[in-house]
Amino acid sequence: MVRLSMNELTTLRWSFDEDVRHYAAAGFDSIAVWRQKLSDFGEDKAIELLEDSALSVSALLWAGGFTGSDGRSHQESVEDALEAVQLAAGLKAGALVVYTGSRAGHTHNHAKRLFRTAIEELLPCAEECGVALALEPMHAGCASSWTFLTNLDETLELIRSFESPQVKLVFDAYHLGHLPGIAERLPELSPWIALVQLGDAKVPPCGEQNRCRLGAGSLPLRAIMAALLRSGYAGDVDIELMGEDLENPDYAELIEHSRRMACELLKS
Repeated sequence: MVRLSMNELTTLRWSFDEDVRHYAAAGFDSIAVWRQKLSDFGEDKAIELLEDSALSVSALLWAGGFTGSDGRSHQESVEDALEAVQLAAGLKAGALVVYTGSRAGHTHNHAKRLFRTAIEELLPCAEECGVALALEPMHAGCASSWTFLTNLDETLELIRSFESPQVKLVFDAYHLGHLPGIAERLPELSPWIALVQLGDAKVPPCGEQNRCRLGAGSLPLRAIMAALLRSGYAGDVDIELMGEDLENPDYAELIEHSRRMACELLKS
């Protein structure tokens, strides 16, 4: 059965304990945990709170920046990611979301080598802990600060090259839903997907991400979800909403609306 997850970035102003309380009350099955909120609340307390709640952890957000794009050295980013893998294991998270980091002045091939080196260092720990390293390709219109992976086929080729069941794909409808014929490709993609993220958009990204309420945009979410279900996907569907169109919302109403819309999509 597919599990419905809410992403902590959706309710940015709520604290970790508020997120857990409200998501559980709204009927969500799981939560995508943001490391910043977790750190602010306290990791040990957070694990205890989750154990006492009805929520599982769909994913931990995030590790990466292996190209030096965020000011850390390559090795510092790897060490941080190793901590994140262990934290994800402690949370019993379905996946650790991974961003490569931007090209940061490197050639594309050198940036890819840096990323490959990082994943190879992380894999023994990820395999021992049973944590999926979930690579997220992004739409080129908003990826520059996060990742050089903006091509789905290149991302799949990279994932397959590691020959490990712990290296997987994040399928984010906000980033990939603009691709022509994407729903028809989901039977091929489904075995590689660690996490599905739902976000809608009125126009393709250009600059910052600007997601809108589910159903208010132009993405083929109904066709995407129907294809995922037909292909046998049975993991978490995580709702991630952010951007100018969603500034200062009533969070309680937003998550209730999001759950209702997601349930309708799952019935299609």
